[in-house]
Amino acid sequence: MAATEALRAENPDSIEALSREAEALKARLSDIPNVSAACVIGQRLESLQNFNIKPRRTLKGHQGKRHLVSSSQDGKMLIWDAFTTNKEHAITMPTTWVMACSYGPSGSVVACGGLDNKCTLYPLSMDEDPATKKRAVATHTSYLSCCTFTSSDHQILTGSGDSTCALWDVESAQLIQSFHGHAGDVMSIHLSPTETGNIFVSGGCDKVAMVWDMRTGDCVQVFDGHDSDINSVRFYPSGDAFATGSDDATCRLFDLRADREVNCYKKDSIIFGCNAVDFSVSGRLLFGGYNDYTVNVWDALKGTRITILYCHDNRVSCLGVSPDGTSLCTGSWDYTLR
Repeated sequence: MAATEALRAENPDSIEALSREAEALKARLSDIPNVSAACVIGQRLESLQNFNIKPRRTLKGHQGKRHLVSSSQDGKMLIWDAFTTNKEHAITMPTTWVMACSYGPSGSVVACGGLDNKCTLYPLSMDEDPATKKRAVATHTSYLSCCTFTSSDHQILTGSGDSTCALWDVESAQLIQSFHGHAGDVMSIHLSPTETGNIFVSGGCDKVAMVWDMRTGDCVQVFDGHDSDINSVRFYPSGDAFATGSDDATCRLFDLRADREVNCYKKDSIIFGCNAVDFSVSGRLLFGGYNDYTVNVWDALKGTRITILYCHDNRVSCLGVSPDGTSLCTGSWDYTLR
């Protein structure tokens, strides 16, 4: 107290200016709406009516933008034209246990990996077999569960059963940054859609989701609440929150600024685990793919289920909304994409 009084006596203008600045910053922060507040406001919104999604294309090919990439435990990675359902590339993998694949931002390269513990890059060319140009760009000490390119083809982020995530330089295949903190297999990662692009979230078999700073390798936030493995994580379009899908048959919404869970998507009738989640472009809808062969569509703000898509004959293992928001693609153990 005495030190503060002495400082104020020495430089009263500075102390008052800092106090005013602090109050102004607090006022600005209170004006920023967060997802937590949006969920509260959302309870007063009218429910979405006449919501209907129909299958437009069925892509048949596995035995286990316009273009999309899929991989399967038949040891194949397929590049599709989603409009015509034609397969443009069929790439044989080095292992039949492929668990992850990703399209490069340029559209000229794809990456995949699985039980070979590696992430392998394949340049796409209509003139030659992509497999002839393949090269490993990342290596873990256990299986590769997920991978995603950053803002360019030059860096790729991976998650693994060795409980770590890692950022790699594609050209040199050198490790840039590693991320240690999970106490179980990392199952899913997703980059923040914000302009800085330095944050990503991971979820794993330790039932927690962790938010990381790619520049330092530090975990900056930890979120718990699930009772079983987290299979999928996905940022809210604003980047201020993220959703999780878990084997405990729930999806949850966590707000970064509120530093807590703000919504839980569940029903007593849902007893099967959720393998994949994604948001609509507006963030109003949350899609979840489940082990009971269905996709549940949730009102992300109200927490209520809007509809159920009975779209597959086996568990829904993955899904994603197209970048323009006009369509949803689902993948299943029934050997099809829809």
